Amino acid sequence: MKIAGLLLAAGAGHRMGTPKALIRDPSGVAWVVGASRLLTSAGCSPVVVVVGASAEQVAAELDASVEVIEATNWQEGMGASLRAGLAALKHHPDPQPGTAGTHHPHLSLSPSVPGPSAALIVPVDVPGLTADVLQRVSAHAGRSALVRAVYKGSPGHPVLIGRDHWDGVIATAVGDQGARAYLKQHPPVEVECGDLADGMDVDTVEDLPEGHRPG
Repeated sequence: MKIAGLLLAAGAGHRMGTPKALIRDPSGVAWVVGASRLLTSAGCSPVVVVVGASAEQVAAELDASVEVIEATNWQEGMGASLRAGLAALKHHPDPQPGTAGTHHPHLSLSPSVPGPSAALIVPVDVPGLTADVLQRVSAHAGRSALVRAVYKGSPGHPVLIGRDHWDGVIATAVGDQGARAYLKQHPPVEVECGDLADGMDVDTVEDLPEGHRPG
């Protein structure tokens, strides 16, 4: 089963003072690059990165191994990024027999290549995320799957959303809520990952892990 990686990297990072996609880890690698590589290492294909603030600068950090989608209304919040990313993934051919993908102006796809059955969704500001976490959550993948990582019982990322739910999430993702409204109506399976990572998102310079710095 093919699982897409969806990296949400469109925010301006107002509290950080710079887009968090451009924060550098101790090796000088931008967070957007590190997170996209993490999704690839966890077996996700395709990996779609949604950009918005400083879109050209963020996209320039990435190579051709990922698909870059711009959320032109990124200022609305995470909901806009999530809608843009899932809409792009919908244009990959549906792997279910008797269905087919439709044309997307940014993507060149062969209808003979099955698309993903689920999307593993990660925001760019969780630098402590590990491939082990992604693989533990993605082990529950399926068209009807709704799964989220929790850390010592507290909800976090990634969130795994099966293809059957994409339309519903697109219809309800508004503002900074992301998929929260949909997941409230359709409670996901919770997968404890606190033994693998802390799952904390980072919003300010003061909270950056040691050695990480604004780009």
